[in-house]
Amino acid sequence: MYIIKRNEQHTYDAIVVGSGISGGWAAMELCKKGLKTLLLERGRDVTHIEDYPTAHMNPWDFKFGLNNTLEDRLANPVQSNVYSPADKHYYVNDYEHPYIQEQPFNWFRGYQVGGRSLTWGRQCYRLSDLDFEANSKDGNGVDWPIRYKDVEKWYDYVESFVGVSGRKENLKHLPDGQFLNPMELNCIEKHLGESVNRYDTSRILTIARIANLTRGWHSRGPCLSRNLCSRGCPYGGYFSSNSSTIPAAAATGNLTIKPYSIVTELLLDENSRKAKGVRVIDTISNEVFEFRSKIIFVNASTIATAGILLNSKSTRFPNGFGNDSGEVGHNLMDHHSSAGAQGQHEYFSNLYYKGRRPCGFLIPRFRNLSADENHGFIRGYNIQGRGERLEWIDKSRSVHGFGKDFKEQVITPGPWSVWMGGWGECLPYHENKVILDPLLKDKWGQPQLRIDFSFKKNEKTMMNDIRETSGEMLERAGFKDIRTFIYDKPGGSTIHEMGTARMGADPKTSVLNKYNQIHSVKNVFITDGSCMTSSACQSPSLTYMALTARACEYAFLELKRGNL
Repeated sequence: MYIIKRNEQHTYDAIVVGSGISGGWAAMELCKKGLKTLLLERGRDVTHIEDYPTAHMNPWDFKFGLNNTLEDRLANPVQSNVYSPADKHYYVNDYEHPYIQEQPFNWFRGYQVGGRSLTWGRQCYRLSDLDFEANSKDGNGVDWPIRYKDVEKWYDYVESFVGVSGRKENLKHLPDGQFLNPMELNCIEKHLGESVNRYDTSRILTIARIANLTRGWHSRGPCLSRNLCSRGCPYGGYFSSNSSTIPAAAATGNLTIKPYSIVTELLLDENSRKAKGVRVIDTISNEVFEFRSKIIFVNASTIATAGILLNSKSTRFPNGFGNDSGEVGHNLMDHHSSAGAQGQHEYFSNLYYKGRRPCGFLIPRFRNLSADENHGFIRGYNIQGRGERLEWIDKSRSVHGFGKDFKEQVITPGPWSVWMGGWGECLPYHENKVILDPLLKDKWGQPQLRIDFSFKKNEKTMMNDIRETSGEMLERAGFKDIRTFIYDKPGGSTIHEMGTARMGADPKTSVLNKYNQIHSVKNVFITDGSCMTSSACQSPSLTYMALTARACEYAFLELKRGNL
C-alpha cells in the first residue's frame, strides 16, 4: 500500500525496524511528531480489512475443518502447534525460516505488516514496583533503571488509545488502568471467585483486562464477541498495528512502509560513533539497500533484534552493535504456562450464556507479595482461566444411540467446567541466550539463530505450586472430576519471549539505559521485548507499548536539542 519505489529517497528522519505491537507504536509516535519515518517489515504487506481472508468463514468452509493435517504438522513442526487453517497465513513456514534449538524452544513468528499484533492474546496488564524492584531485592539479574512512577503516565496514555476493557480492583501489585467497561464473568466463574476469596482474601478473581473494545473507540469496534480475533478483525474490535497505529501514522503523511525487507545490520558511522542507517535485503529480488536516518528504533521482537545486533559488527563493535557489556542475546525469558487444573461442577444447569467472549478470567498474583513468604520459590504467577459448559464435541465419547434421543443428547449442553492455568515468572538467567550460528545460513545468506533456553528449578517448583493450588481452589469450590496437570511445554510456548538487550543503569552489565537508548550509541532505541530486565508474570505487551511511547517522546526532544 505504501511500498517504496526505486527512485524514492533513501534518507529519513527516523527508521523503525519491525511493524508489530511496539514497532507500530514507534512509527505512529514519530510520524505524529513530524518525523519522516520509514517502517521496515521483513514480511508481506497486510492491510486492515482487505487482507483478512478467513474473517467471515465458518468451520465447514475449510476443507478439513479447523484441524491441521498430518502433512501440515510435518511441514511446519513448530508453527502448527499454535495455528489452525483459519490463521495459518499469519505464521511463517518453518523450513523457509529455520533456527537451531539447543534445547526445545518454540519460536512462533508472523512475518507480515502488523507482525504478531494480528494474533496476540490481547491481555493488557501493568507492571508494578513489586516487579520493577524484584531484581534488586533478591539479587537475580540487574536492577531496573526505572520504577512504576516513571512509566505510569505512559500506561495511561497507551490505554487511552488502545481501548482496554477491565475492572478496577485497587491492587497495589497490579495497578488499575484507564478501562472501558469490563466484559462479564459467567455464573460458574462468579461462583469460583466467591469461593476463592472466601477462604483467602488475597485471591481476587476478576475478568481479564483485554484490548477488546466493549464500546466504539477511536472509529473502531466494538467487539462483537465472535472470538475469531486471530483471523484479523474487520471491525477493529481489538487493537492491532494494522487497525490502529499504522493507519494513524499513515494519516500524517509522514510514513513510508517497505515490506519484504530484511534488516541485516545497523550501520555505524565510525567518526561520529552514531548509527547512520540500516542495510536491507529485498526478500523478493535479493537486492541490497542502505537507508539512512537520524534515529533508529529496533522493534523486530527480542530474538530477531538480538540477531540484528549480533550481526552488526564493526571495528568499534566487534562482538555486535552496542554490545560493550557482552549481554546482547543473553537473559532470554519467557513465561511458563504449563501447570493448572480443570474440573466440572454439577450446579447451575439451568443457566447458559450468549456469544463467544474473547477472554477468560484472571486471578492476579497472590504468592510472595511480602518478604516473609516462602513457598520454595521466588517471584510469582497469576492464574488465567475460563468457565463454560461442555458442548457436544466435549461429550462425544459419552453420547450413544441414534435418532431423536441421540439428537437431544447432542444439543443438550453438558455440565459447567473450568480450566485454569498459571502464567509464571521466569528469572533472567545469563545462560538462556541467542547466538549466531557460525556456519548455518538462511536462504538470504544470513546466519541462523541458535537458541539455548530452559526453565530452571525456580520455575519448575513454581509449576508444582500452581498445579496444587489450582486443584485445591477447584476442590473447595465444589468441583468434581478434577484433573491437575503440568504440560511441560518448552520455552517460547507462551509467546512472551523477552530480555536479550536489557535496560540497566550500568553500561557494563546492560545494553540500554532508562530511556531505551543503547548506552554507547545514543541515536538507537530498542523498545520491543528485548529491553525487559525481568519478566514479571503479567502479559508484557502493554509495557512494551508504554515504554515505546515514552522513548519516542524522549528521542524527539533529544533530536530537537541537537543531542542525537
